[in-house]
Formats: sequence, structure tokens, C-alpha cells
Amino acid sequence: MEKHMENGVAHKEVLHDHDVLGKDVTREQAMHFGALTEEELVIEKKLRRKIDALVMPIVVSVYLMNYIDRNNYAAAKLQGLVEELDMTPADYQTGLSILFVGYVLMQVPSNAVLNYVGRPSWYIGFFTLLWGLVSLVTSQVQSYKSIIGARFVLGLVEAPFFPGVLFYLSKWYTKKELNFRMALFYSGSLVSGAFGSLIAAGILSGLKGVRGLSAWRWLYIIEGSITMALGLIVIFFLPALPDTWKKLSPEERHVANRRLAIDAAEADVDIGGAMSQLTGIKLAFTDPKTYVLAIGYHGITGAAGFQNFFPTLTKTLGFGNIPSLLLCAPPYIFMVFWSLGHSHMSDKLGNRFWFYMYPVPIVLVGSLFLLIFIFAMNGTIYAWIANSIPRPPAKRAAALAFINSLTVIAAICGFILRTMLVRDNKMLERMDGQDTELTEKDLKRLRKTAEVEGIDIAAARQLQKGYRYLI
Repeated sequence: MEKHMENGVAHKEVLHDHDVLGKDVTREQAMHFGALTEEELVIEKKLRRKIDALVMPIVVSVYLMNYIDRNNYAAAKLQGLVEELDMTPADYQTGLSILFVGYVLMQVPSNAVLNYVGRPSWYIGFFTLLWGLVSLVTSQVQSYKSIIGARFVLGLVEAPFFPGVLFYLSKWYTKKELNFRMALFYSGSLVSGAFGSLIAAGILSGLKGVRGLSAWRWLYIIEGSITMALGLIVIFFLPALPDTWKKLSPEERHVANRRLAIDAAEADVDIGGAMSQLTGIKLAFTDPKTYVLAIGYHGITGAAGFQNFFPTLTKTLGFGNIPSLLLCAPPYIFMVFWSLGHSHMSDKLGNRFWFYMYPVPIVLVGSLFLLIFIFAMNGTIYAWIANSIPRPPAKRAAALAFINSLTVIAAICGFILRTMLVRDNKMLERMDGQDTELTEKDLKRLRKTAEVEGIDIAAARQLQKGYRYLI
């Protein structure tokens, strides 16, 4: 590209493809640069097998423990946590929701730091070790204030893992490979949904009073210790990134970087420095696709909320506690295999939209078993996020973290709403008294009800008694 002078002012000429490629480069020659050679394809196959064998078992195992650790609080409630720490129902709900505050606050800055540091094994492993330690130390809390503090810190140190792994996988796999790996990663939570409650029940029933400790304390000790051991495995065995993993041969490193560059039509690198991370965050927040994908993922998370009540739903079939927990397992196990097949076909056909859409009408049918199809969409939406916001890596890292954090805000809103309804129900309970003093506001509402229903105030008052908000 040359400059020419016109009226003493320098002007840049327009740059065309042939200026870059050269006039004699044919389309076939140009397309050659956008595909791996036969020798590189052989190396790629070997590389993919190596990464699959090392990465996937580690991240699935850690995610399984992440999900179980997060649900320890609810399991501990059944074995005396609330009574031992003298907690009210409102106190318990505060402890439940405070974890998500720290979880939301840490996700975007954590992924920015992970991308900047470029050492996922040390970074993710350190925080896995740390959240296992926090879980273990939670076994020693003696008051409501201490459990609240422990839960808040647990949210902070758990936050880097999930969005960090999503970003990490997108640094190794191409868009035609990513959906299946995302689904395989998410299968850790499905296995946890199938057996997590039973594992907790086994620990809680067998260790009550051992060494003078309550069963719920043993739950935190055992699962926290397992998580710490997994953290050490992550530190020493999880591969680094293609540019920094020393166990790659020069040929493998070249192919690992080249195939990702071909996949996105540009190199998977940032400009460099801390400023590029801030630029990536800005790019993520100014891209409309970030918000469209966030709304889509938000809807999936909301629809998946039934899993919190799945044992209660299965119990309506008339079985006892243990059979009801066992009945939760088959749908989750089925969905592990279905989602893997679903994601494999999505990668093979190179399509995200239809694989995102077809589970929707199935879930809308609303039967107990068909609700589970909502989980088929998770791997697809994770891959779609990484594919739709591919470069630069700093932008992709921020987008993945932000979108995941929004789903947690939905959980916080749910807990806030529950607290408000509990408060309102107490006020309604006060109104049920036989000789309750009625304020002018109460009388105004009664007159309105009487007017609308065509009854007198006494009948309206009787109609009012016994009403409660559904929680």
C-alpha cells in the first residue's frame, strides 16, 4: 500500500485482496492456507487424543465435586446444621444465597486474570485447592456469622472454576469439536444430580457422632478433602495452553495453534499486556451477541430449576425417601448419554441453532421425565457462546464469565423473592387473629374486596383469612 501526494496532502490508497495475496495466487492456492496438510491431520488426530485423555477426565471429576460441594449446605440442614448453629429460617436462606454474591463478583475479573496469566493448571488448580480448604474449614464453624462468612468466601473461590474451564476448553478445541467436549464437561453435574444426594445420605447416616462430630461436619471434612486432592491433580497434570505446554513437540504445538487459527480465520492471541484484558472486557460488554446469548442461557437455567425439587417430585409417586432418591438417577444417566450424542451430531453437522431449539417443545410438554431434556441444551449454548464470540481470547473469556454470572443472579432473585414472601405470609398470619386490630389500610382493602365480590365487609374479612402466598 503506497501513499501519494495530492495538493500537498498524503492519501492512502485503497487496499484490495490481490494486494495482500498477490495477483498470481489462485483460489485453490489461497484455500490451501486455510486447511491442514495430510501430515498435519495425522498429528492433529494424535494431539486430540492426547488432550482428550488428559483434560476431560480431570475437569469432569472436579466439576462433579464442585456441584456436590455447592449442595452440601442443603444436605447439612437435614442433619442438624440449623439447630446446632441456632439459625432461623431467614438465617438459613441468607447462608444459601450469600454464596452466589461472591460467585457473581469474581467471574469476569477471574477469567480476565486467567487469560492474562496463561497458566490454567496453576490458576484453576489453586482455586480448586482453595475451595476444598474452605469447605473443609466450614466443618469447624460454631455460629451463624461464621457459616455466612464461610459461604461468602466459598462463592469467591469457586467462581473461577466453571467459566475458567469453559474458556480453557475453547483454547484447545475447534468449533467442530467443542460442543461434544462441553457436554462431556457438563455431564459431571448430571452425574452429581443422579448420585450426589445418595452419596451425601451415605456419609450423613454412617458418621453421625464419630469422634464427637456431627454428621454434617463430616460431610464437609470428607468432600473438602477429596476436592483438595483433586486440586493437586489439576496443578500437576492439567495441560497448559498450546503455547506454553512443555509436553508438546514443536510439530504438535504448531498444529495446535494453526488449527485454531484456521478455525476462526485469525490467530487465537491477544495484543498482549493487562490493557488487552480490559479491552477484551469492553468488547464483550459492547457486543449485542453477548446479551442475546445471556438471555438464552438465563432461560435454560431458569427452566432447569426443577432439579432442586426433583426428589420431591419423584416422591409424589408414592415411594419412600431412598427409593425416591434412586428414582432421580435414571433420567440423569439417560441424559448423560443423550446429551453426548446430541452434541456429537451438532459438531458433526456443524449446526447449533436446531440443536438448541428442538429440546424446547419437548420440555414444554412438562412431564416428569421429559423435563430432563433441558440439559441437552447446555453443551450447545456453551459451544455457541465460544463460537459466536471467538476472538480475541480476552473478549471470549469475559463473555463466558459474564453470561454464566447472569444465571446466578436469577438464583439470587429467587432467594430474595422467597424472603419477601415469607415476610408477607407472617403479616397475613397476624391478620388471621380472632380480634386483630385493623388499620385504615386494612379496612380500605376489605371495602374494595367487598365491592368487587358483592359481599359485605364481614364476609370479605372471612374470605381474607387463611390466604398465604405459595413459596
